[in-house]
Amino acid sequence: MSKILELREKRAKAWDAAKAFLDSKRGADGLLSAEDVATYEKMEADVVNLGKEIDRLERQQALDAELNKPVNTPITGKPGQPNPENKTGRASDEYKRAFWNAMRSKAAGYEVLNALQVGTDSEGGYLVPDEFERTLVEALQEENIFRTMAKIIQTASGDRKIPVVATKGTASWVDEEGAIPESDDAFGQVSIGAYKLATMIKVSEELLNDSVFNLESYIAREFARRIGAKEEESFFIGNGTGKPTGIFNATGGAELGVTAASATAITVDEIMDLFYSLKSPYRKNAVFVMNDSTVKAIRKLKDGNGQYLWQPSITAGQPDTILNRPVKTSAYVPTIAAGAKTIAFGDFGYYWIADRQGRSFQRLNELYAATGQVGFKATQRVDGKLILSEAIKVLQMKA
Repeated sequence: MSKILELREKRAKAWDAAKAFLDSKRGADGLLSAEDVATYEKMEADVVNLGKEIDRLERQQALDAELNKPVNTPITGKPGQPNPENKTGRASDEYKRAFWNAMRSKAAGYEVLNALQVGTDSEGGYLVPDEFERTLVEALQEENIFRTMAKIIQTASGDRKIPVVATKGTASWVDEEGAIPESDDAFGQVSIGAYKLATMIKVSEELLNDSVFNLESYIAREFARRIGAKEEESFFIGNGTGKPTGIFNATGGAELGVTAASATAITVDEIMDLFYSLKSPYRKNAVFVMNDSTVKAIRKLKDGNGQYLWQPSITAGQPDTILNRPVKTSAYVPTIAAGAKTIAFGDFGYYWIADRQGRSFQRLNELYAATGQVGFKATQRVDGKLILSEAIKVLQMKA
């Protein structure tokens, strides 16, 4: 039995034990004593920690699979003939070598300069080679749960105009020879632009000169961490001013599905109401998204059949569920507080993320020269908007 499967079964048993403890210790008023609360929270913490360990092992397994891939490929072409797999333009091997040589070295030779003319930046930055651009997007997907759910498009220049059917026409019953009423669809338009997201990375000259140091890997990982965190924050709570519009924003965000009766607690009925406030066509691909602290509050809730709403996954690669729909968590979803929108439920494929093509890096030799460091300025242009507000519903706490 694999370690991951063993831990999943162990977590399921721990959760069953925690539920049994809750059921046995609840008094006639449905409450627990302070001592029982402390015991339950310790049992729940074990469930949470097992889940985190499973996530770590799955990430480690994915990394092992990537590192175990062959480091070279067999020769398939005839000697003396050009390799058809050699790429041209910004994706060429020559350009990739030239790009990273320029990133490592202060003085670039003529050969490097000629290679870099394949992708010229009028501001002095270098366009990222295609290979690194793909590595970067993969890293963003690992860091940012929103990108795994949303629809991602590429834009070259200007705003992207997205046509949307605002309202649909209807049919009517008419008498014989009666006039047929007109009923046209109403169309709208959503515009997606590009906001600039930037970060600065400093690397010591010693590390740059060390042939063992993997500059590409470091920049990809660090850029992904910074950009991923700031992106995800905006996709959830951005106000659309100088940044994307988040799904929890009052204007341009998701529709209000349920308002909780309390400012500090959520009930089973309110989760049910949120579930059914979403139209059925959207529910088949819908996902619950909330903060970890909100999940903790929901773990204690039961439905009308006495079954707990939150169910842990015992299958590798499958998420935990609420009402048989996947649950995802993010630190950028607001926590339970008066007036806060704490849960989103819907089809996040209707949130469109527009990546402006051509992420760029610029090497800064002089800015940190006094401290023996070299700066790398990294920029990305991105926007995000919810195309159909009815595709996602939110639960808001009482003000």
